[in-house]
Amino acid sequence: MSCKEHQEQFQQRQQQWQELVTKACARFPERRETFTTTSGLEFKRLFTPADVENIDYVEDVGFPGLYPFTRGVQPTMYRARFWTMRQYAGFGTAEETNKRYKYLLENGQTGLSVAFDLPTQIGYDSDHALADGEVGKVGVAIDTLADMETLFDGIALDQVSTSMTINAPAAILLAMYVAVAENQGVAPEKLRGTIQNDVLKEYFARGTYIFPPAPSMKIITDIFAYCKDNLPSWNTISISGYHIREAGSSAVQEVAFTLADGLAYVDAAVKSGLDVDVFAKRLSFFFNVHNNFLEEVAKFRAARRLWARLMKERFGAQKPASMMLRFHTQTAGCSLTAQQPDNNVIRVTIQALAAVLGGTQSLHTNSRDEALCLPTEDSVRIALRTQQIIAHESGVADSVDPLAGSYLVESLTNQIEEQALAYIRKIDDLGGVVKAIEAGYIQQEIGDSAYAYQKAVETGEAVIVGVNKFTIEEAPPENLLMIKPEVEVRQREKLARVKAGRDQQAVQESLSRLRQVAEDGSNLMPAILAAVKTYASLGEICDVLRQVFGEYREQ
Repeated sequence: MSCKEHQEQFQQRQQQWQELVTKACARFPERRETFTTTSGLEFKRLFTPADVENIDYVEDVGFPGLYPFTRGVQPTMYRARFWTMRQYAGFGTAEETNKRYKYLLENGQTGLSVAFDLPTQIGYDSDHALADGEVGKVGVAIDTLADMETLFDGIALDQVSTSMTINAPAAILLAMYVAVAENQGVAPEKLRGTIQNDVLKEYFARGTYIFPPAPSMKIITDIFAYCKDNLPSWNTISISGYHIREAGSSAVQEVAFTLADGLAYVDAAVKSGLDVDVFAKRLSFFFNVHNNFLEEVAKFRAARRLWARLMKERFGAQKPASMMLRFHTQTAGCSLTAQQPDNNVIRVTIQALAAVLGGTQSLHTNSRDEALCLPTEDSVRIALRTQQIIAHESGVADSVDPLAGSYLVESLTNQIEEQALAYIRKIDDLGGVVKAIEAGYIQQEIGDSAYAYQKAVETGEAVIVGVNKFTIEEAPPENLLMIKPEVEVRQREKLARVKAGRDQQAVQESLSRLRQVAEDGSNLMPAILAAVKTYASLGEICDVLRQVFGEYREQ
């Protein structure tokens, strides 16, 4: 059959189908006039080859492990080994969290992920007035190296990879981790893991910043340079779209604003004299995975392809590893409901499956009770088992990028890439991410998206099962895991003992040296590591840097 004949037959069959649709809709009207993704992309009634006729397979889709990495960053993906099953955990004291880590490792978790409490995230010790009532509540409290030693007691750091969700004080927590490893006899070059270290998104999506943007970027590039020479297997930043999505962005905005942040970090590193093909291979990303299953799969594919093209075209990256977008994924905390919390098990399963089909390198599955409290051990086990069942029983990990070639998925991948690139160009026109933040542009875009979604929920246009439809009378929840006030008391007592028992002269000398380094512009990491080893506290180190760099205040 000639191409012309094939086209004529296609059009004829399409017309026949359209006539059937007209008759069917007369009898059974469709549920609504238009169907869209959470980003407003249209779910057409039917996707056909006409929707992907402009796609060049080699240039746009390609093969896994090869540029532009649309189909994945490894040639065989999960046929070689599964993604890292890395459950995010941290609460109360280091002793309590250490027990949870050992429980997760015993149940098959393959990597650790540390949640820090709010005072730690913003650089205050547990005995600071601003820490009142917050110690250990949303993560583990880490004040000094003594807490870090306890946190990883009995866990061989050369046998696990560790991700730490920490941003403004990331250099300090990394230094503590290195010091713990040294105490275990583990050389820095054997350490594997990631620090989030993504401060830019804090200014518009999360709020746990300390210093203004310029010194924050300096600290980040110092970490890049230090790890290049001392921690070659460590991922120096996890550029986070997760919190952008949790703040209310659409899937398209999550890709756009995350990659825009990434471009800013790469640009700062290059301007500081680092070679893009040396440091870029240690960049990693962190994405949310939401409920709109097919859009989420397409989102990950589009993000990989767009990042590869940007790195190649903007920065002249030559090595494939410098262009790969490697990412961790966490299921959407904002999608969890306090009503009918068991429904969250199904939501998380759908989201986890989308992450796997989208080619994630690492995955955290939220627990069913996290809309109410910190997760119980039973809930955490179910969340981990969800990943294990997908890996071992579903079959989706047995072939690389199994949804490739779907007219819908390939069309959505194209649309998400195009719309995300349009956002990035707009940010470029504004002068970059920092200027866009100062102008309120990114905050406004996320706020508008969040408002539109909440309005759709409140009007019932967006159905949330158990919340605005299919509701039931429910008894108050029981057996919730709560952090008791005694935790804060014990943590402050421990901090007091550490401060009383350390070499005070060594502490003061290390802090003085840190101030000098901060003032003269040298790399901060060696001085921070030296201070940490004297048991100088997180708050003391941050206070020195506050005095030199100042604190950021939102305009």
